[in-house]
Amino acid sequence: MTTADTEDFPVAKKQPGILIVDDRAARWLGGATAILRSGAVFVLLAVLAVIFALAQPAFINLNNLMSILQAVSVVAILGAGVTVTLAVGGFDLSIGAVAASSVMAASYSMIVWKLDVYETVPLVLAFGAVVGLLNAFLIVRLRVPDLLATLSMMFLLSGLQLIPTAGRSISAGLSLPDGSKATGAYDPHFLLIGRYSLFGTVPVSVVLMLLVAVALFVLTEKTRIGRLLFATGGNEVATRLAGASTVRLKTLAYVISGTLASLGGIIIAARVGRGDVSSGGSLLMDAVAASLIGYAVLGLRRPNVLGTIVGAVFVGVLLNGLTMLNAPYYTQDFVKGAVLVGALALTYGLGRSNA
Repeated sequence: MTTADTEDFPVAKKQPGILIVDDRAARWLGGATAILRSGAVFVLLAVLAVIFALAQPAFINLNNLMSILQAVSVVAILGAGVTVTLAVGGFDLSIGAVAASSVMAASYSMIVWKLDVYETVPLVLAFGAVVGLLNAFLIVRLRVPDLLATLSMMFLLSGLQLIPTAGRSISAGLSLPDGSKATGAYDPHFLLIGRYSLFGTVPVSVVLMLLVAVALFVLTEKTRIGRLLFATGGNEVATRLAGASTVRLKTLAYVISGTLASLGGIIIAARVGRGDVSSGGSLLMDAVAASLIGYAVLGLRRPNVLGTIVGAVFVGVLLNGLTMLNAPYYTQDFVKGAVLVGALALTYGLGRSNA
């Protein structure tokens, strides 16, 4: 090999006691690392899909894929609410309880108060917004730490939802504490929210999930309010000194979170057709998992709505595939946690090594 050939070699050049990596090789390695970091979740999602499809061909059936999206729609909607509170440097632990209370509130409104869908839906959404306002009041005005405030609200709502029915689930013919029986019934139009599919294929709940995702993506990524929300989470004092009202921004974040949690509760109530006191048990952890996986999407390493939706779908694909493979139920949380750790480790670990 001649001297000229050695100088053109694309990997490395040697000097006495020193190995200098060629700039082109370094740039290629850095680019590959960046692609892997930004697409870690998508790579893992594709690998899981291939594995499940090979092991169980019915996995890639269109009906099964739509059932996955329908199953994760509520988690994605709640996770989007968590994402907004994370953007302002907060955290909403009450979303699961708000969703469960909304299931009971929707059922009580129709079964006991005999309201129709056009009265029930606005009422339940308003309930979620009020809870968000109460959370914001505790956090912003009374200076209660966000975790403590929303945890307290979670316990308050978990107990409050049981009082009107003395701890019983709500269904037609419910026996009320005063000895009378409820004579109302679920509005058939309300049930369509959780059971109807557009064109016989796309569930309404999936459409609602996509609408929420698009609306919040535009709000958080494309508007001045969105930039201020992230600025509040990054440096609240600087944002306030710049003239923005961090009080209003935080209040907005928690109201959005509470309203979306109520929307999730409405979908559950419409799907199940009864007010189940055990509903919403795992919604908090699943929504938080989706929002945290969102940090790894596209290597953003910050809360983002698109990432949260992808995270929810990721968890849904994982659980659906494990179920189709008859994996024991007690291993599913472990696998879900292991994949979450792997996705975040790839995003943050590669980012550190590339710094």
